[in-house]
Amino acid sequence: MDRNVAVIGSGIGGLSAALDLQTKGFQVDLYEKNAFTGGKAGCEKGGGFTFDTGPSLLTMPFVFEDLLKKAGIEARDVMPVRKLDIICKYFFSDGTVLNAFSDQERIIEEFREKTSDSPEDIRRFFNYCRRMYEDAKDLFLFNSLEDIPEFFRENPLKGIAIISGLDIFRTLHGSHRRFFKDSNTVQLFDRYATYSGSDPYLIPATLNIIPHVEYGIGAYVPEKGIRAIPRVLAETATAKGVRIFTGQKVDSVIVGNKDIRGIRSCGREVPYSKVVSNADVSYTYKYLLDDRVTKMARRYDKLEPSSSAIVFYWGIKGIFSELEINNIFFSSDYRKEFREIFLERSCPEEPTVYVNITSKYCPEDAPEGHENWFVLVNVPYDTGQDWEREALRIKARVLDILERRLKKDITGNIIYERIMTPCDIYEKTLSNKGSIYGISSNSKFAAFFRQPNRSVDYKGLYFAGGSAHPGGGMPLVALSGMIASELIARN
Repeated sequence: MDRNVAVIGSGIGGLSAALDLQTKGFQVDLYEKNAFTGGKAGCEKGGGFTFDTGPSLLTMPFVFEDLLKKAGIEARDVMPVRKLDIICKYFFSDGTVLNAFSDQERIIEEFREKTSDSPEDIRRFFNYCRRMYEDAKDLFLFNSLEDIPEFFRENPLKGIAIISGLDIFRTLHGSHRRFFKDSNTVQLFDRYATYSGSDPYLIPATLNIIPHVEYGIGAYVPEKGIRAIPRVLAETATAKGVRIFTGQKVDSVIVGNKDIRGIRSCGREVPYSKVVSNADVSYTYKYLLDDRVTKMARRYDKLEPSSSAIVFYWGIKGIFSELEINNIFFSSDYRKEFREIFLERSCPEEPTVYVNITSKYCPEDAPEGHENWFVLVNVPYDTGQDWEREALRIKARVLDILERRLKKDITGNIIYERIMTPCDIYEKTLSNKGSIYGISSNSKFAAFFRQPNRSVDYKGLYFAGGSAHPGGGMPLVALSGMIASELIARN
């Protein structure tokens, strides 16, 4: 039984943990409540259109390459990717349109032409982001939180230097105001707070590692869509011997004297001494463990969830050549937008709109002469709002914004629609209150408050996924599963 491991949930974190553990010689059983694997990185079909349901950009592809290589698979053979020429096209409220080229020299020239910031300003910022990533990666991204004390014992001066270089006492917005004069440049880089479902006016500047990840390492898309990532992981895991049970919800984790004994699913008990929960940490404590009293359960219950989203899946008649694969239509008052989301817990009056169109590189995702639009607006996590009413109100605002900025009819060209609200996100993924990234990072030490990958309260319990260390986003979620796997192998 010591070599048998149960993984709860088949998001990218759970699939990564399962594959890595099986490669290490464990026998892994993966339980998924849905009929499909992939979690938030799933797939939606309707009206002849196919949509990726969650993430839309692949960064740090080497994480998945390393994971697959350990399983004896070359990623390029099963999951070819392409580097984006334009990572995102930005539409500002003053009419400025800026192409975020992946090539640093080209984007520096774009900023020079379209903002009041100099090439020197942009280069200085990119160098700052690169140094921060280099400092943070080994200490915080690729290793367990429990390894940090040992790192400081062995390298106390280096540890202090790293912490001081992470700019945790300045906000993301504050750091951008220090580098840039142009409000559009500030807003563009403030947007990276949303990658963790957080507020740029509150989140530490440490998140500036992300611009380096995109512009320094590169932004990619799998040729068969983001949905190819969980598909390849699931297929590889199955081929290696992982037993994947879809449509089997785990009702509880069985515990005896704070030791993991197994899981209860579909009316039967199955013994395991080790369990990896890829479910949201809050859900794991409340419902799988029925725990509201241990220190970690109480601490996590008090932490602020990240933002959620309303998503419109639109099948669009026509080809919009003025749009790229990824597009952002910024609001005119970013501070107000985040105040509404995080302080007032209301949907923004004038939202920033994100439009992702995978049919621009996967033609099979839409009928000929059509496009598949994944349209996302950041909203608060669920506190009992009337989401049906809010979705209709947001839809009207989104259409007004897009039609004014593009000067084209969108409403009359929507031939297919599905809407996803925070309640739907919870129903599908059991994420806390429909949050997308677990807890928000709206505090200086949020990174240290995330759930460690090994439980401190229950022997044999491990965590993977966006609500655990090192955080949200596909490469970090995959790393969380690999870190959990490594901790199990150490034990």
